[in-house]
Amino acid sequence: MSNSKSNLPFSSSNYITMLVGLAVILGGFLIMTFDTEEFGFGVLGLTVGPLITITGFIIEFWAILRKPTDS
Repeated sequence: MSNSKSNLPFSSSNYITMLVGLAVILGGFLIMTFDTEEFGFGVLGLTVGPLITITGFIIEFWAILRKPTDS
């Protein structure tokens, strides 16, 4: 009755990719806090930080939608 396949929906590589995506998202928010302009209207607050945060969300979606490998 033992099944060799795991009942978990994701493989370990999916979970690692999710953690990387979470770190990139947090890094984007951290970069936005480094902006020295008033109310965050500088380059870091309006361009660099949001682009890195969006990249983190794309990594998260890719990690969730990627099919687990069978190895």
